[in-house]
Amino acid sequence: MRATVFAAAALVGFHTTSVALADGDPTRGAQHYRACVACHALEPGLHLSGPSLGDVFERMAGKAEGFVRYSDGLKTADFSWNAAALEGWLKDPEAMIPGTYMVFQGIADPRARADLIAFLEVAGKPGGGEKAVANGLIPAEYLRAGAPEPIGDASPETRVAAIRHCGDSYFIKTEDGRETPYWEKNIRLKIDSVETGPPKGVAVILGAGMAGDRFSVIFSSLADLKSLVEEKC
Repeated sequence: MRATVFAAAALVGFHTTSVALADGDPTRGAQHYRACVACHALEPGLHLSGPSLGDVFERMAGKAEGFVRYSDGLKTADFSWNAAALEGWLKDPEAMIPGTYMVFQGIADPRARADLIAFLEVAGKPGGGEKAVANGLIPAEYLRAGAPEPIGDASPETRVAAIRHCGDSYFIKTEDGRETPYWEKNIRLKIDSVETGPPKGVAVILGAGMAGDRFSVIFSSLADLKSLVEEKC
């Protein structure tokens, strides 16, 4: 109920910006959209830290299929993402839906908001991401944004056979027979349960940048993590 009230308040104020929205330019909006790529993909159903923006235009708020990290306010919201709702959200998400989990302070410039909404009117409709690419608004990489490449068939030297934790270290044994020690703070244990992750029952160790001493071990499920990691010196 509270989310509906705040959404309604945003819609009431829409008449003050309707001219700007009508004049929004999707080409300029595509430039503003670059800031969204860190958290959102345009491929429908591909959720990153935020829900997919594929098919977002006219979608009910808080209802992207497969995305489970909505705040209570968005879960109970009763409006769709049209131009008016997006205007209120992009101006100040916290004011519109108090307690939102979205780490975004809003866009103060009404022209920039209008341009971004004009872009989303193109890219956020069915087939819109591909249309935006075809029209040269965004590069094709924006469709999947920061989604990792599928792990696929990992080589024996990256497939993890066992992990033991001892003191401040992980000792990771790979399927090529090697066991390598790592400082525990240089290892991240991660789960990738969607199509980009490893096969069930398999864990993979991959480099994580920095100075070449940071690594991520990717599991397909929490059950696999529990079965492969043990406390043993």
